[in-house]
Amino acid sequence: MPDKVGKILAIDDNEDILFSLKLLLKPHVEFIHTEMYPEKIPELVKKEQFDVILLDMNFTKDAISGKEGYFWLNKILEIDPQAVVIFITAYGDTEKTVKAIKAGATDFILKPWQNEKLLATLSSGIKLRQSRKETTTLKSKQKELIAHINQPMKDFIGVSPSMQDVFTTIQKVASTDASILILGENGTGKELVARALHQNSMRKDEVFISIDLGSIAETLFESELFGHVKGAFTDANKDKSGRFEIAAGGTLFLDEIGNLSLQMQVKLLTVIERREVIRVGSNQPKPIDIRLICATNAEIYNLVAEEKFRQDLLYRINTVEIHLPPLRERIEDIPVLSGHFLKMYTQKYNKPIKGISQSAIKALNHYSWPGNIRELQHAIERAVIMCDDNKLNAEDFLLSSVGKKMDGLELETYNLDNVEKAIIQKVMNKYSGNISHMAKELGLTRTSLYRRLEKYDL
Repeated sequence: MPDKVGKILAIDDNEDILFSLKLLLKPHVEFIHTEMYPEKIPELVKKEQFDVILLDMNFTKDAISGKEGYFWLNKILEIDPQAVVIFITAYGDTEKTVKAIKAGATDFILKPWQNEKLLATLSSGIKLRQSRKETTTLKSKQKELIAHINQPMKDFIGVSPSMQDVFTTIQKVASTDASILILGENGTGKELVARALHQNSMRKDEVFISIDLGSIAETLFESELFGHVKGAFTDANKDKSGRFEIAAGGTLFLDEIGNLSLQMQVKLLTVIERREVIRVGSNQPKPIDIRLICATNAEIYNLVAEEKFRQDLLYRINTVEIHLPPLRERIEDIPVLSGHFLKMYTQKYNKPIKGISQSAIKALNHYSWPGNIRELQHAIERAVIMCDDNKLNAEDFLLSSVGKKMDGLELETYNLDNVEKAIIQKVMNKYSGNISHMAKELGLTRTSLYRRLEKYDL
């Protein structure tokens, strides 16, 4: 045992035993306190955090049954549930050892002891105590971190009517276990919605597991989601739990579900319907208890119509749909979001910037934000870094020409979808939304025009 490690409390009604323990342990431990009277245990344990408590099982009132030892063990654990208690007694047997461990003792030493064995047992007890303390500290930090991250609606801001509708829907469905499908462009905050649903649910104290299905190779899909057993394939060196198992009791968020191949959709549908997973290489089903939330930036109903996404899977994942509007359709939220990000980054970079000028707000409002909130956040961060004034001005922002709004069709972009949308928007404004006139002007059938209006959310 390393020199001078650990604080020890030894309780025994035999003064000679205590003297022997002190003599043996003093060269090895940081501190040792000996006590003949067990009545002083509560006071001592409350006053000092001992790494190991050596506790006699039998005091003068009760010579051999060990009842007093169990009584004082319970008192110790009531005060300090993480205490490491090692019984010492001259009357030991297997039955007593088992009973002591079940009662909460860490180990059992017989008198007269072997010095090396006692030191080894004590060393193990000190390490166990340190491990328990580290685990408690880690859990405490994790709990604080989760509480910070999981503040209801944290960073989820909006005053626009469309966002108020989103908040209302979240409040209505969060407490249920209904499957939710979140639809919206990249950067609109789909994961924030998923986290808000989790944080306001009955599962809020359990895990929230997020997985981007678009980033998983098809060959690893089953292993990542459902797990595998050792030897299932070449690199399977040990058993591995999949995300469904890891999320047990909590929420599983499957982002970009529209990217799944039809083959993977079938396997996912099977798991959702049966509420059980089978690890790769195994034939043993494991029941799952999760709340499923999915999201995609794809036009999911178009994918169904094109038979690229299974309709039966869509029915399973969209008991309730939440549509997140793009930032260009919630302009009234831009000043609020900008102020939020400004506060965040002035603190991060310690910049004395007090606000955003009206000219800057006007420029932000007249930009279409193809990258949505994520792009706005990055724009504010860059502006804060580059700004030398006490206020952000329009010239502090470098906004992409792709997102600049124009009254005509002089678009500085070659993206066909953007060009087509701009043309339809211009014709719509020209004919005040008259479908017949618009279709004739564009050379489209009414059905084709309706399809494009739905595609571009016009």
